[in-house]
Amino acid sequence: MQSTHHYLKTRFGLQSSEEGATAIEYGILAALIAVAIITIVIAVGDSLVDVFTEVDSELSDAVNG
Repeated sequence: MQSTHHYLKTRFGLQSSEEGATAIEYGILAALIAVAIITIVIAVGDSLVDVFTEVDSELSDAVNG
């Protein structure tokens, strides 16, 4: 006689998989990390350009003023 727990697991496909992550999953994870890094670098890069432009302007004013 099967136990209720075993019956439910086999009947509804609730068996746990103990396999590790596949190469596809690692690829998707790497792609998502790359997209996040690129987004952050673009956002920080634009703000850094603004900061350096402002510093250049202030230094020019200080030297000429």
